[in-house]
Amino acid sequence: MKNFFVALLKTVLVLVIVGAVGWYAFGTYGPFAEQGQQLVSRFQKEAVAEDIVATEIPTEEALSEDIQQEAAEITPEISTEELTTKIVFTGDVEISEYVQSNYSAAGVDGVVSPEIKDLMTGATFTMINNEFCFSERGQKAPDKQYTFRVNPSYVSMLNDMGVDIAGLANNHVLDYGKDALTDTFTTLTNAGIEYTGAGNSLEDASKLIIKTDAKGRTYGFLAASHVIPVGSWNVLNSQPGEFCFYDETDLLNSIAAAKQQVDYLFVMVHWGVEHTTELKDYQPNDGHKFIDAGADAVIGMHSHCLQPVEMYNGKPIFYSLGNFIFNQTIKSGGGGAVEFAIDENDNVTYRIVPITASGACTRIDPAGYSYVESISNNVAVDGSGYLSVK
Repeated sequence: MKNFFVALLKTVLVLVIVGAVGWYAFGTYGPFAEQGQQLVSRFQKEAVAEDIVATEIPTEEALSEDIQQEAAEITPEISTEELTTKIVFTGDVEISEYVQSNYSAAGVDGVVSPEIKDLMTGATFTMINNEFCFSERGQKAPDKQYTFRVNPSYVSMLNDMGVDIAGLANNHVLDYGKDALTDTFTTLTNAGIEYTGAGNSLEDASKLIIKTDAKGRTYGFLAASHVIPVGSWNVLNSQPGEFCFYDETDLLNSIAAAKQQVDYLFVMVHWGVEHTTELKDYQPNDGHKFIDAGADAVIGMHSHCLQPVEMYNGKPIFYSLGNFIFNQTIKSGGGGAVEFAIDENDNVTYRIVPITASGACTRIDPAGYSYVESISNNVAVDGSGYLSVK
């Protein structure tokens, strides 16, 4: 062992002497400094060359794959559910004193059940029939049994429910005159809610609202009324006013023009007679005309109760959705909403959502599915509300 350490020590001393001689000979100030620098430069170039060879230059195809992979990592994958567009229409909304009291005490959760709230806020677009005016001005319409006016501050309730569009073509939006109607325009606009069915001119009242979904598909919304208490409410007779269709010509022209601009067109109408499931002759007659002109669905209001659903040429006509948010109580069969779902392959499903209300809070009515089928001639309704042709 002692001999081993002696040999090791001698080897280390030889290496130190050789290193010292090399440093002196080829160092910066040595006699062979120039040759030393050339050797160092040569070793460096060879090392760099080896690194370049070891790292392959990516082809254009490889670069493209890398970019796609990085983009996939940055951009989240869009699910089938996210590519399904849901559009919800509700029956009449009137923010009565009972509803206001609930909202003031408990917010929107005091006005609608969790299932109804999810239905509305979970939709891509939600449209209501705004059955009142937002204002603190105006004079009550004479000789009118029911008049509805709501403080503009309660527009936040519509925001909380996810309302995107308000239909203003009905028999209550002018209950407190033109100033109150103008205040309604302002209130909705300031709240980011678009409106149609009333305006300062025929062009304004009949304006087409267009919405676009994540796939780039376009949806159009119109509203018009066949029910007003006096002729001066018609925008053709006095402005501001409502878009009316006692003569269907203007509405049919609007539908035909709108269909050229959108992929799907929905027409909300106020018509018929209150508190009955019986239809007036003009309702199916006009409903068929609206579908033939280009509407993909007709959604009716005014009766304060559910009316029949009809499939005509593959398109639905909901003759009335009745009430949705109103007074303290809405009995079974008294109202509802409808949900349209358009999936990524453009398949469309229709779902009726019947409701009741007690204590001024709206909730789903399970008994309503069979009721809607019972009053409809050519439509079947399953246990979840989905419609099919009988």
